[in-house]
Amino acid sequence: MTHYAEFNLWANKTYVSWLKTKPEDLLTREVSSSYPSIMLTTMHIWDTERFWLSVLKNLIPGKFSQDFEGSHHEAFDGFINQSEIFSEFVRSQSENDLLEKCRLNMPWMKGQLPRYEYIQHCLNHSTYHRGQIVTIGRNIGITDPPMTDYNYYNMAVKRR
Repeated sequence: MTHYAEFNLWANKTYVSWLKTKPEDLLTREVSSSYPSIMLTTMHIWDTERFWLSVLKNLIPGKFSQDFEGSHHEAFDGFINQSEIFSEFVRSQSENDLLEKCRLNMPWMKGQLPRYEYIQHCLNHSTYHRGQIVTIGRNIGITDPPMTDYNYYNMAVKRR
């Protein structure tokens, strides 16, 4: 789980570095998607990592990014900060902590699973939406996405 959380942080940083080079009007251009722009998709990943960290810590989730009023660069920084906090939390967990069941009590879903299952879900969710960012980008003319495949991370990035 620690390694996968580090991968997620690296992939998010890689995307943010890439996206910071793009014109801001492209980041908010809308296309047909579950979150219709690159910025809205990025904010959703940020929100979801924050939500699941609250669940993992047995806390009530706080405010989400819909209330965010900063610049795109400030949003990217907040997103990366959240991923760093998430990765640090995972790194701090013992094997027993990872096996401990966490309760999910939301209007749309209730239940409990071991902490590592929710961590895996959250990180997989981030990967899913990073893929949507690539697709949105391609639909608006951004055709140079970075390589953030998990195997690439393991074979090329971690070996450096």
